[in-house]
Order: sequence, then C-alpha cells, then structure tokens
Amino acid sequence: MAIKTYHQNQLHLIPHSFDDLIPEKHPVRLVNKVLDQIDSSPLVNAYDESGRPGYHPLLMLKIMVYAYMTNTYSSRKIEKALRENINFMWLSNMTIIDHNTINRFRNSKLEQCFKDIFKQIVLMLAEEGVITLKEIYTDGTKLEAQANRYTFVWGNAIKTNKAKMLKQLDELWKYAHQIEVGDQEPSKLEITEISSHTIDQVLKAIDDRLNEHSIQPDQATKKKLGAVKKNFKNRLIDYEEKEKILDGRNSYSKTDHDATFMRMKEDHMKNGQLKAGYNVQISTENQVIVNYSVHQNSNDFPTLKPHLEQMRELYGEEQFQELEVITADAGYGSEENYQYLEQQGLLAYIKYSTFDLERRQQRGKKAKQNLKNKQYLHYNAIDDYYVCPMGQHMTKIKDKQTKTSSGFIQHISIYEAQRCEGCPLRSSCHKSQGNRRIERNHHLEHYRTLMYERLLSEEGIEKRKRRSIEVEPVFGHIKSNRGFKRFTLRGMRKVNLEFGLHALAHNMMKMAA
Repeated sequence: MAIKTYHQNQLHLIPHSFDDLIPEKHPVRLVNKVLDQIDSSPLVNAYDESGRPGYHPLLMLKIMVYAYMTNTYSSRKIEKALRENINFMWLSNMTIIDHNTINRFRNSKLEQCFKDIFKQIVLMLAEEGVITLKEIYTDGTKLEAQANRYTFVWGNAIKTNKAKMLKQLDELWKYAHQIEVGDQEPSKLEITEISSHTIDQVLKAIDDRLNEHSIQPDQATKKKLGAVKKNFKNRLIDYEEKEKILDGRNSYSKTDHDATFMRMKEDHMKNGQLKAGYNVQISTENQVIVNYSVHQNSNDFPTLKPHLEQMRELYGEEQFQELEVITADAGYGSEENYQYLEQQGLLAYIKYSTFDLERRQQRGKKAKQNLKNKQYLHYNAIDDYYVCPMGQHMTKIKDKQTKTSSGFIQHISIYEAQRCEGCPLRSSCHKSQGNRRIERNHHLEHYRTLMYERLLSEEGIEKRKRRSIEVEPVFGHIKSNRGFKRFTLRGMRKVNLEFGLHALAHNMMKMAA
C-alpha cells in the first residue's frame, strides 16, 4: 500500500505564511481592507497620552469586528481565538491580547467613537451605490437582557404599598382625633401624597393628643403606631430610590436596572412570558442597517421619534434632509408619529391599528356590521355631527384634551345622541345608561384617511410588500442564524454598544456577500 511520508518535526526551507492559508475572498480580508480605509483618529484620541503604550486601536477594532462576524462575543473566547484561529492570528499578526484588555477596549475606548465608525461604514456602502439613504424601512424587536428573570420591581406595587401606608396613617389620625371630639365624626387626614414630612407631622399630632389627654392606646393601636414609627420612613426612602430608577417605567430588573420587563415571543405559537429586556429599533435599506437604537419602552410607537432624532444626530442635518420615505408597520401608527413625520417632510407609509381589519371587511370577510363601531356611523363634516343607526343627529357636546405618556396633547370631540330611550336598536347599538356618546379625534382621522389612500396606491402596495423582506430578514439573521437572542452585557450604555457591534458585523457580512 502506497503511503505518503509523514515527518511531523521536519523543517521547511521556506516557512509557511498565514497569508497563503487564507482564501483571497475570505471575509477577514474584507475586514482588514475596509477598516484600513476609515478615519481612526477618533478611536486613537480615546487613549491617554501617558502611561504604558497600548495595543494599536485599529488592531483592536479589527479583532472586535471580526469576532462579532464569527459569533465570538466573549472576551475569553476572543483571546482563545487569537491563539488558535488562523484568521485571527493573521489579522493580529500573531499578537496575543489578554481578555481583560479586550474587555476594557470594548467597554471604555470603543464606546466613545463607535457611532462615528458605524456611520463611516454605512457611507462607504452609499458611495458604492448599495444604498441611497433616501428611503428606510423601520421595525423593532425585543431582546432579553442579561438579568435575573425573577428579581424585579413593579411600579404599581410601589403605588399600592404607599397607598396602604397612607391609609394606616389616616386610621391613626382618626383615632387620635376621636379622643378630642368624642362621639362626633372625626376629621379625615387631608393628605394625598405620603412623605417623610407627612409621617413626622401625623406622628407628632398623635403623640400630642395622647399626652395631652394622658391616654394609653389599646394593644392593637399601640402595635400599629410602633410599626409606623419604626418602618415607615425606611420603607419610604426605599420606595423613593426605586421610583428614581423606574423613571416613569412600570418595572425594572434588580440585576440590570436599565432593563424593563416585556412580553417576549418564545416560539411560533407566541407562547411567551414577561422577561427583562430592551426594545431594539433598526432602519434598513437593501437589508443594510443604516440606523439602530435601544429603548426601554415595550411599545414601538413612542420609539420612532427618538430613533429618527438619533439618525439626524448621527449623519448630520444635511444628510438627514436627503431622507424622503419611511415605511413601518402598524405598531408606529399614532397621531404623534404621523404629525412628526409630516413636519419633517417625510413621506410615510405606516399602517394604523385597524387598517387590516378594514381591508378584510371591505373584501367581504367578516363583513357583518357592528353598530357599536363608530366607523359605521355617517359623519357630516360640514355641520359637524354624526348620524346614529336610527337616523338621529349626534351633536358635539364638548371638547377635551388628553396627554400621552410622551407628553403629546390629543384633542378629542365628544358627540351625544338625543333620544336613545325606547329605541329598538339600543341593545345592539350601545349599553350605556343614558344616551349614546362617541369620541372622535378629527386630527387622527385625517391622518388615517390619508394613510388608507396612500397604502392602497400602487406605490403603497409595493412598499408594504418590500417591508416584509427588508427588516424582518435582518432580525431573523441576527437572532436565529447568528444566535443572538440575549445580551451579554448589562446597562443601557453597554447594551447600545453591543447591538451596535452586531449591526456593524451584519453590514460587513453584507459587504462580503
């Protein structure tokens, strides 16, 4: 049997080069070539002039970007790859870097200038004609935080506990006041918000009355009074600290204070549960991520404005003004977003919440009219009234204002029917005790009519089809193909950088493809 000779320790006249072992069109060569072309001065300026010389920032950046392209996110695994992986060894020129150094670079040095590096790569793609930066498709997804799933703080629980504390103070106040007024009805403690000053004020008033009348409270009252003196102030300080961390949110994780509990989709059956996470928003063009942002809101509609404002800050006012069209799903269809996009001069193709339902009804699916739905009531725009199913005029009785969680003011008009008593259609029309009332937001209805016509146009139909093959595959690639479903870092600052590295790696992979 013919066997080739094998001498493991045989010396070579001309030593092997890593360059000979790496294919010509390998992605690692692209990383090296592209990052050599960017302006790395912001990254160099992030280093101190004094102290021991560090590894070259461009070397560290190349290693970090290629690591995320190969699904290597741990600093220890990156260090291991620098010792064992030919591609990493070629890229670093056999430089072995400690995992602590890699971690410090990612968490402190890279964060300061990463957005600028990301922008330069996107602008390179624009110069090559891959994208135009005139049209974007926007969507969001929820990613689980690196946090304990069962240690949480709920804002509503704090409100409930503070209300119970206030109720106990009120009971003690009534007890003390009863001593003076006897059988008369005691006055109520007129305090709506509990504070340290409130607790001191009530306890002092109670002690003064008990001492003045030389009365010893019964055992139950004495125990309750002792608990208030011992625990209430400390509990209140704890609640105030937690409310400061919440900052208007409804929850946060004890192991990652920036993470909010959101309902995550676990599988194709949408069987999910509440987990600490972040809402990640991206805008794409030709499946290239041109902008990304991380938010603490579980809903998408309050994230659109800050997402676009971050894009304006990233590319500058002149470049942002070239943006013309934005397409998104119904999660962004709110009056505030429609008005903002109109003010920015952007042509929006964004569904509102009932768009698909109206389309199904128009095509004859589930077309049975629901008289309780105001969309089936005729509206006379000239004289400003509705017509109920029985033909009566529903006139406007008042206007009101409501404020959204973001502070946006909505103007609502309220209309009321005249004579609902004895109407044969009343049971199928409404269930209120008096005459039927409906609310109408004329400004929002204007935008809905505009969007309905725009989305049903030829261009609108094409935009809706295009949206499903623009953003969704990008999320599918990052979450399923690359296995990134949970952050490895904690805190909004680090999480923002971590997803940015994934976004940059995705764009580099698109360039390589």
